[in-house]
Amino acid sequence: MRQSATEASPLTTVQGHADELQSALLSAWRETDPAAKVQAVQALWQDTEQRAVQHWQPSKSSSQLSLQPGRPQRPERVHPSAVPRRRLGTRDGRVALLHAIAHIEFNAINLALDAALRFTDMPPDYYRDWLDVAADEARHFSLLRARLRELGADYGDLPAHDGLWQMAVKTADDVMARMALVPRVLEARGLDVTPGMIEKLRAVGDLDSVTVLEIILEEEVRHVEIGSRWFRHCCQLRGLDADDTFTVLLDRLHPDGIKPPLNDAARRRADFSPGEMQMLHARIAAQ
Repeated sequence: MRQSATEASPLTTVQGHADELQSALLSAWRETDPAAKVQAVQALWQDTEQRAVQHWQPSKSSSQLSLQPGRPQRPERVHPSAVPRRRLGTRDGRVALLHAIAHIEFNAINLALDAALRFTDMPPDYYRDWLDVAADEARHFSLLRARLRELGADYGDLPAHDGLWQMAVKTADDVMARMALVPRVLEARGLDVTPGMIEKLRAVGDLDSVTVLEIILEEEVRHVEIGSRWFRHCCQLRGLDADDTFTVLLDRLHPDGIKPPLNDAARRRADFSPGEMQMLHARIAAQ
């Protein structure tokens, strides 16, 4: 039986879905308004799940992306030393902390979208993983922004630094370096320092903020593990030892080093090897 002209073949339908996904992903990446970006990312992941897009990969043209995603004019970007630091016992101190974390989560949305758009020829599960992460990061940002508003503030009220995105630029030409340095160094830093933030917030009675950070901490372990998994995949494809390669990339692209504390339990759950943990502890001890 011949197919009618109005009846799309399964292959055409799949390609149409893939083209729509590519367009929606690029649109979310370029979106500058935080609320609209969150909405776009959540719709993108919901659509991906509903359509069970199992074999999507970005087009080759995605690798020609600019190095700057969509982001609002505020907050003002400043040097890290210029970001305000205040005591957590005050309302302003808690606002400053939550604002800094919200900025990290907003950047993390763009980082996850960028990971899905920029690097071609990865397995389909790689792209689903990073779209999934983007949806989580959008939810984290929304939780933090809602808490800021409860405290009479909003995202953009304070200056913020751009350290996370600078590393994205450094690793824009190599998916292996991106997986090693963004999820496994910069985002893993959150696993290390968030428990201390939680205890300080609990000590001053801000249990609502504690609840938000506990959700984020638990879910970020999986995000770092996703980075570990795809970093090791890249190393295996290139015939490289993952532990040695991680050390080399740290030396080359993150010369500032690793700072204490280290959350050993969370990092082990995120698939840091014993050798990597030994190396990180040795570096801290030598500083």
